[in-house]
Amino acid sequence: MLSGLFHNPHDIGNALADKPAPAFTLPRLSDGAEVQLSQFRGQPLVINFWATWCRSCPLEHPVLVDGARRYSNQVQFLGIAYEDKRPALKAWLARHGGSSYPTLVDVGGKVAVAYGVYGVPETYFIDGEGVIRTKHVGPIDPQTLKARIEGIL
Repeated sequence: MLSGLFHNPHDIGNALADKPAPAFTLPRLSDGAEVQLSQFRGQPLVINFWATWCRSCPLEHPVLVDGARRYSNQVQFLGIAYEDKRPALKAWLARHGGSSYPTLVDVGGKVAVAYGVYGVPETYFIDGEGVIRTKHVGPIDPQTLKARIEGIL
């Protein structure tokens, strides 16, 4: 019982660590065009699962936007909006300054389930071979983002 007091809530196990990232095809929020994970083969990825109803997502959004700009020549960022509707997503992004990377829409949550998402936000770090190296649960800070990106380069 006491061991739970010392457990880092960001260290939830990752059953997909060191395994190929589950394939997906999802519509892009901006124009509805289908985006496939396979399009990014050979390129490291940062995939962030988020939602408009997530209380801590606004805290990490600026960190991810800045990270996507800062590492644009090294890593592709993708946002996957989980169980949300397009109008709400567009309004949320407008209120929070937009985004510097594509947002994909996972309305039914099937992709989130395939990735083992416990809750949002969760961020997955995938190397250029398409292998999930690590994930971060909860809002991510700039130092952690940098360290996790360095781990997939």
